[in-house]
Amino acid sequence: MQFLSDNAAPVHPRLWEAMRAADAPDTPYDTDALSRELDARFSALFGRDCAALWVATGTAANCLALATMVEPHGGVVCHREAHIEMDECGAPGFYLHGAKLLLADGEGAKVTPESVSKVLSGITRGVHQVPAQALSITQASESGLVYRSDELVALASLTDAHGLGFHMDGARFANAVAFLDCPPAEAAGPVDALSFGCVKNGGMGAEAVVLFDVEQAERLRYRRKRAGHLQSKGRFLAAQVLAMLEDDLWLANARAANGAAALIAERAQDRLVHPQEINELFVRMTTSERAVLRDQGFSFYDWDDASIRLVTHWATDPDHARALGEAIARL
Repeated sequence: MQFLSDNAAPVHPRLWEAMRAADAPDTPYDTDALSRELDARFSALFGRDCAALWVATGTAANCLALATMVEPHGGVVCHREAHIEMDECGAPGFYLHGAKLLLADGEGAKVTPESVSKVLSGITRGVHQVPAQALSITQASESGLVYRSDELVALASLTDAHGLGFHMDGARFANAVAFLDCPPAEAAGPVDALSFGCVKNGGMGAEAVVLFDVEQAERLRYRRKRAGHLQSKGRFLAAQVLAMLEDDLWLANARAANGAAALIAERAQDRLVHPQEINELFVRMTTSERAVLRDQGFSFYDWDDASIRLVTHWATDPDHARALGEAIARL
């Protein structure tokens, strides 16, 4: 009974079907019919003009999106627990040719206008310091919490005032939209670029970089090629993304994952570090209690000395989630 990560989830059968259907001759790279369809599909999804490019990983999606906004001498403001800071092995500095991450604070791994302003106010020495050129946030955050529309608007007002690009790491964007039960455009807010996650949500190996500043698309295409992410048979990546969007499969999968997490949270409310909003839970747990759960067949990551992390996914067996909730309640 595995609750390690949604990255470990199986590939959804409809995506396998889509990739099999794409296994026919077509033009290479991103000139095939499926890849050419992405712009229109994402434009319809968000109700505004978009340019969408596939890449193979979330790290590449984040870093290539930021590379359209930030120069080598510039900086990206992000939360100190952001994935680009904690889990990408310096990839932002690599893709952005030395640009620096400028770390902000905030409860639940969410930045606020105040915490971002604090970082910006410390940049006072002109050419001697790294200038902030972009803000990157994660929807939902690394603590499993979701930015609401008013929070996004407030942050966008700040980025506009300071001339910053605005990027959203949407590795679990689907889970955030499912939780908010709102149009995707509302959950994205007025960002300039979104890393639209698929792999955690039932994909095999495809993510999408969605640019709301469509004039950056050509620049991103060159950067994607130079970064080694222009796959020769890109139609197989496009097929995954399109299958995820078809009939809102991406939302159905996210609702299933969120629902499985809710089954655990119902029985572990007094132990939750943060309220359950998406498919990621942080649960207070002693070392001996963790051993008890593992002896019963549950797998999960130790997060820190005080808590564990539990992550559900689209294919999590509800009976396993209920069993884990009951096991936690018995501790």
